[in-house]
Amino acid sequence: MAKRNDWVRIHRNVLEPEERTGKLPEDTKKVPLEMWVKGRLQEEQAEIGDEVTVKTCVGRIEHGRLIEVNPCYELNYGVFVPELLTMEESLRSALFGGDEA
Repeated sequence: MAKRNDWVRIHRNVLEPEERTGKLPEDTKKVPLEMWVKGRLQEEQAEIGDEVTVKTCVGRIEHGRLIEVNPCYELNYGVFVPELLTMEESLRSALFGGDEA
């Protein structure tokens, strides 16, 4: 269960195979154009698989299917540490002037 402002990852198909341009390699034309995005959950609560909205670090609003709560990088940098994200956001705000930066 995820709650509002939790750091989450979503997924959605941006274009289905039939919507893609004809100027692609044949194997690429056969699959959808997919998007995975991380951001802060905007709904009060959600379960894995629910359609949700997130706000990314740069303030973009995106929608998709919730696939992970507190996602971590899979490059062996360690587990997700929420305090580090909060520190980054505080520093950006202090250095660059708030949400608009």
